[in-house]
Amino acid sequence: MKGPLFYSKILLFGEYGIIKDSKGLAIPYNFYNGALKIDENQTEITQKSNKSLKAFATYLNQLMANEPELVQFDMEALNKDVEAGMYFDSSIPQGYGVGSSGALVAAIYDKYATDKITVLENLNREKLLVLKKIFGRMESFFHGTSSGLDPLNSYLSLPILINSKDHIEPTGIPSQKEEGKGAVFLIDSEMVGETAPMVTIFMDNLKNEGFRNMMKSQFAKYTDAAVENFLKGDFKTLYQNTKELSKIALSHFKPMIPEKFHHVWQQGIDSNDYYLKLCGSGGGGYILGFAPDYDKAKEALKDYKLELVYKF
Repeated sequence: MKGPLFYSKILLFGEYGIIKDSKGLAIPYNFYNGALKIDENQTEITQKSNKSLKAFATYLNQLMANEPELVQFDMEALNKDVEAGMYFDSSIPQGYGVGSSGALVAAIYDKYATDKITVLENLNREKLLVLKKIFGRMESFFHGTSSGLDPLNSYLSLPILINSKDHIEPTGIPSQKEEGKGAVFLIDSEMVGETAPMVTIFMDNLKNEGFRNMMKSQFAKYTDAAVENFLKGDFKTLYQNTKELSKIALSHFKPMIPEKFHHVWQQGIDSNDYYLKLCGSGGGGYILGFAPDYDKAKEALKDYKLELVYKF
């Protein structure tokens, strides 16, 4: 058995802000993917994945009992496949902010949910919100709490515009220009990030009125503007707004930025060669970069591993 591929995702804008209702924009990242598989040759990695799926199946059984009207799974088929050694064969790095658990959740829903909402039907706002809620509940097994956006992005394999918690829609993004100078890229911090502790730091910060005001007056303002710029292809203004977001991250999200990147982060702001942002919850994994001239950024960051995401 080998199931369909589900891709990783990148939240270009809205990290943490979507918890507080700023806009967000998530795009599929086809460089990494995963699929459910059963094969004869068990390895340590496949056994570990299978063990995790076993625990996940138990959790889903409980979810069905708690919220029967939300989602139902063919547990008989799922348990049978898990017993047969099913695992999630994935190239998506874990703890890197590119949605490894999201792709797994999407794959399980796609194969085992009964009466599922499919990608082929007319996906109106109501259906998208139902999917997001189901995926949020499913992914909570991995993170404690989840917005459901990572699995939604992986399941639909479409860019998703988050207008607010209750208003999400698939969207089109400007097509890539292979000859373009500007780029979105990833830097490998070579450290694994843990989502739950980072989210806890953020939630604790929200108890502080000054931090809440900053999120509303600065973070949301520049995030909303950057999303708008990106969708319209206004890249000149996009860089200005991304620079502001980079400054805000360095001032207010420092615990989420690996210490060895504090200097590199500031260097980008000072030189205007690139601007760095958190990718996912931070704490390690990937760091997201925006560069007006990718060649310049590559030169400035030659000591680090870079991956190109999008050219414009």
